[in-house]
Order: sequence, then C-alpha cells, then structure tokens
Amino acid sequence: MDRLRQSLLDTPITEKDGYQYFVHPISDGVPMLEPELLREITVRIVQKVDLEDVDKIVTPAAMGIHISTAVSLSTDIPVAIIRKRSYGLDGEVSLSQVTGYSESEMYINDVEAGDRVLVLDDVLSTGGTMRAILDALTEMDAEIADVLAVIKKAGDNKLDDTVYDVKTLINVDVVDGEVVIVDENGDG
Repeated sequence: MDRLRQSLLDTPITEKDGYQYFVHPISDGVPMLEPELLREITVRIVQKVDLEDVDKIVTPAAMGIHISTAVSLSTDIPVAIIRKRSYGLDGEVSLSQVTGYSESEMYINDVEAGDRVLVLDDVLSTGGTMRAILDALTEMDAEIADVLAVIKKAGDNKLDDTVYDVKTLINVDVVDGEVVIVDENGDG
C-alpha cells in the first residue's frame, strides 16, 4: 500500500465551510488517477474482502465506480451502481443520503432480495452515505457479504453504533492542513 500511503501524504487540502477536505485521485478524480495506484488498491481489496458467492458489487456514483469496475474486472462479479437520479425502472429503490456537507436522494437498481452483495466506496467520512446504502440494502433483503471503503477519515461516523462492519484499506486524519496516516492497514 505504498502508493496509496504516499499519495495521501502528498494530497492537497481544501477547506469548505470549516471542513478540511483532502483532494485525492480515489475520492475526487484529481489529481489524475494513475493505473499503478488503482491496481494496488484493487489487489488489496480482493485480498481483504469476502468474495465467496458474491452476486454483485454495489457502489455509489460517482467515485465508487472506478474502484468497483477495477474489482469487477479482476473477479468477474458484475457492478450495480447507485445513481443520484431516478430512472423509474421496475424495482428501483430510493434512499436518502446525508453527509457532512450535503443531502440528496440516491436510487438503487438491479439489486434483488437474496442477492449477496459486496458494497464498495471510496471514502468513509461522516458515514451518512454508507449508512443509507446499507440500511436500504438490508430493507431490500439483500445479503451484505462485506463492506469496504478504501479510505477512512478519523472521527465519529454514523456507522459507529450499528451492526455494520466496514473494512478500510487505510485510515487518515487531516491535521493543520495535512493528511496524517492514523492506521496504514485500515480496519478489518
């Protein structure tokens, strides 16, 4: 995980309404995402998660798409993308996403009751998006095989007091305008 670690240490920080936000290729698409970094992350995800009998990878748009696509290509497991707009398709399920800086609706398609799913995302920060996704999948009677966010930002989040166990590849904090590695092995 040398590339991921170094890329986080080198990432720029911006402030938005008092929230220190790191700008990273995995979470923002800028600076550009180098294939070596994506490959390193993909290999580590495949090693860390439970893929036994997984039917689908489920990921929120937009920044989970590239990670989930890379894992899909490595495992031949299809990807269901949770979109930020409704297509009105049969079986579409709506969920409310609340993060530290926004609130919106998201829509799940192509996940059925009984599907065994791996949920992947780029960053776990406030936990609002992940909590909404996991709650919706549970209500849909999908079986959550495993959950992973590549990067976890230190601090309390909306998953702390739940039954959901989210694995991460690396845990960071932002202190005085710089990323600090809290746990380079992540959770789980």
